[in-house]
Amino acid sequence: MMINLHSYYSLRYGTLSLEDLITGMLETGHETAVLTDINNSSGSLNFLRLGMKAGLNILAGMEFRNGDHLLYIGIAKNNEGFRQLNEFMTAANRDKKVLPAEAPFLDQVYFIYPYRSKQVPDLKENEYIGIRPAELNLIRFEPATNLEKYVILSPVTFALADYKLHCQLRAINHNILFSQLDKKMVASKEEVFVSKVKLLELYRDFPLLIRNTNKLLGSCSFDLDFKKIKNKETFTGNRTNDRQLLHKYTQDGFARRYSKTDKVATERIKKELEIIENLNFSSYFLITDDICRYARSKDYHYVGRGSGANSAVAYCLGITDVDPIELNLPFERFLNPKRQSPPDFDIDFSWNDRDDIYDYIFNRYQSGNTALMGAMSTFKHRSTLRELGKVYGLPKAEIDRLVLDPQNMLNVNEVTNTILSVYNRMVDFPNQRTIHSSGVLISELPLTYYCALDYPPKSLPTVQFDMYAAEEMGFEKFDILSQRGIGHIKDCREIVKQNRGIVIDTSNPKRFFKDPKIADQLRSSNTIGCFYIESPAMRQLITKLCCDNYLTLVAASSIIRPGVASSGMMAEFIRRHHDPSKVVYPHPVFKEQLAETYGVMVYQEDVMKIGNAYGGLDMADADVLRRMMSGKYRSKEHLIEIEDKFFTHCKKMGYPEATSREIWRQMESFAGYSFNKAHSASFAVESYQSLFLKTYYPREFIVAVLNNYGGFYNRKVYVNEAKRAGALINLPCVNNSVYNTAIYGDDIYLGFDSLLNMDKELAYRIPEERLTNGEYTSLENFVLRTGVSLEHLIILIRTGALRFTGQAKKELLWEAHLLLSKDKKASTGPMLFESNSRKPVLPKLISSIWEDFYDEIELIGFIVSGSMFDLAKSDYRGDAKARDLIQYQGKTIRMVGDFVVEKRVMAKNDKLMKFGTFLDADGEFFDTVHFPPSLASYPLRGAGLYLIEGRVVLEFGCPAIDVIRCARMPLKPDPRSI
Repeated sequence: MMINLHSYYSLRYGTLSLEDLITGMLETGHETAVLTDINNSSGSLNFLRLGMKAGLNILAGMEFRNGDHLLYIGIAKNNEGFRQLNEFMTAANRDKKVLPAEAPFLDQVYFIYPYRSKQVPDLKENEYIGIRPAELNLIRFEPATNLEKYVILSPVTFALADYKLHCQLRAINHNILFSQLDKKMVASKEEVFVSKVKLLELYRDFPLLIRNTNKLLGSCSFDLDFKKIKNKETFTGNRTNDRQLLHKYTQDGFARRYSKTDKVATERIKKELEIIENLNFSSYFLITDDICRYARSKDYHYVGRGSGANSAVAYCLGITDVDPIELNLPFERFLNPKRQSPPDFDIDFSWNDRDDIYDYIFNRYQSGNTALMGAMSTFKHRSTLRELGKVYGLPKAEIDRLVLDPQNMLNVNEVTNTILSVYNRMVDFPNQRTIHSSGVLISELPLTYYCALDYPPKSLPTVQFDMYAAEEMGFEKFDILSQRGIGHIKDCREIVKQNRGIVIDTSNPKRFFKDPKIADQLRSSNTIGCFYIESPAMRQLITKLCCDNYLTLVAASSIIRPGVASSGMMAEFIRRHHDPSKVVYPHPVFKEQLAETYGVMVYQEDVMKIGNAYGGLDMADADVLRRMMSGKYRSKEHLIEIEDKFFTHCKKMGYPEATSREIWRQMESFAGYSFNKAHSASFAVESYQSLFLKTYYPREFIVAVLNNYGGFYNRKVYVNEAKRAGALINLPCVNNSVYNTAIYGDDIYLGFDSLLNMDKELAYRIPEERLTNGEYTSLENFVLRTGVSLEHLIILIRTGALRFTGQAKKELLWEAHLLLSKDKKASTGPMLFESNSRKPVLPKLISSIWEDFYDEIELIGFIVSGSMFDLAKSDYRGDAKARDLIQYQGKTIRMVGDFVVEKRVMAKNDKLMKFGTFLDADGEFFDTVHFPPSLASYPLRGAGLYLIEGRVVLEFGCPAIDVIRCARMPLKPDPRSI
């Protein structure tokens, strides 16, 4: 009879997890309870699931508050009542309104008011007043008619030992010191579990309250079929039409993707459609297809990836460009009858197209049935210490020391001991509800049947539970992702059309796999700007593998993952790739199933293959095994059952037990960090599309990269790449540049967005005014037509954006100050009159190219009209160029490099080491290795020119410099500061 339980989803208030609440009910003898978290229902359905499993009667409710003020508690009579509570809270969230002091009339809901907040005669039929144990003496002499509307109210908010933690959470919530907490901000110390026996004893003098409470709870029920899929059931309105439409669309796509005589593909499609129909997933496929069709109608580039690429039906529909038959990808990895959690498609769109895709989805599918997936931000280790440090008034320096140097003796004091006493208890507590990065739910029923909806800044409704809860209750989310790599491809096509008049097509990427020019480009690791294959580590791996084909790139996309690399499997794969004849397989099954990867388990599907071929599991069980081993499946009993099947089969086949145990161990250790092959294949498809553009349209491609604000590197690297591709790079110009980077023939003009402190509105206004009224004719003409302020005019002059005038920067700066004083702005709008006043005669002003370089560094972030090497005091450029490093294998040399990026890793002795990437004087990349001893003596200190001394090492044809010592080189000073 607990009608007011709070979990830790009552954010920064409750301290008990859902599991804690179930345990508390069992230990205190309560069979029935209502979860009433504050202004949300995030945990309601998960609590129901856990309660059903424990044999408890779980009901749904919600506690409504404005700030710290408790208004009333709602208890749902049934599932419809739960929806009514969620609708009420959703409306308040949507309209950004405070909750009303009086509860609305909801016919399937009981409302409980705190004592003395409402008079009994004013109560509606479905309203009651809750009496806490401490309030019993206050009602002893009230009339019996009052008692008929009273029920037991014994809230639970924290464990007996967690009151202080509750208070600390409240102080964090209010952003005040612990000492500043007011009584009204915190719960009563009595809000802990009380045994049912003790609770009934407390209310023994008030049997009517006990009867009222039992009657109220007895009239309520709450249930959910967790196995039933909750997504929109049909696309067309009925399942027969869905099935027919999916067949039609699949056959249409089959004609494009495969030959009519391809029996393997025909059988695969038939099998997939049968499984899809039997599991009622036709609607899910058709909705995903509908989203992709809309994207194609808008000429939006997209990539379907993830386990959905294991489906030949998805390939025929055009959801993905990965051919699962060619890659031997099992459909069971995506969908199988034994999979107890639903699959999802991951569709990547350009970052600037995704909002339109969201608009389409929310407009196309029923309002109230579509929402973004929620997520739960939790207190992490460092954030926990920082929040608690602020609550106790620690200075920032002491908080930093506690976080960064926890073993420091200065951390031992009364305050820090208090903080650390609750630190571990609070870590991973929910902190705030947020939005999942990409998930969308499209439900058959209104989503308020499952939770209330939030309306975060995007103003799109968002469910209050996360993807794990959604999976448990039977939702399949649609992952609508965004990435800049898609923008590179889409924008490059448009730029090529504008600059060269050529219409290019990046669909049907299979043709790129056989292109010798693209193969050369890939083999040379000339991949800067290309999705997933431009990082130093990936470019090194491509070099080591001599990678020049699709299948090798698919493998590379997987073995680059941290777990594979750190386990030594990446190095082993490279060794076997170079000499397959020396591969020793632990069992013939490995050669049969994993010959493509030389017996190395590279993909998640490999776990399935070995489980099937060696362990005798069917592919459905093998997929469940893969999910269990990777921590994505929670049933230990099922894992034990499948493990027994595996070893029983091995014993039956007469396999040595030691071999079977070792193979099981490898599968188990590998599954946790492996990559889905379909994922890798999808990445490789997009990489090839980028490679095609970079190979044939390198300058336009880099412009697209710049306009999507890069990838792995900063803008300097991509500007350098454009220079290497033969482009002439021009600084921003008011008569040629637009907001972002533009290309005219081989001339690339950086956009006004490249200026670090440029006003965005002005950056758009300059080209718009020029397009409307013609080119600017003078400084004064520019000022009058754009209304530019002196501050921004100075930026434009210093970056050379007004060089069309033919005047030097210093002369222009004098004129600018004469035209605009600091307390006066030019008027906006078209020019009316241009001044005929005579300009002052200035003495000869001396300029220097070094001043221009420093202007560019300050205002753009790097040198555009030259390079950092032009600023070096010394003309020395080292003993070798990057392209010649292989010739110096084993030799100690010196090189001068412009720092690009570094990667920090911990060596086996737990000491810091780094991998560096630099550009030489020709703009070519070279890599460095800084082991702990040299790094400690000669640290990398970020951007700048470095003189590097080290030994050239070669690993599978990939050179690097093992650094002995390095230091920043001095630069020519800015002449203006001398």
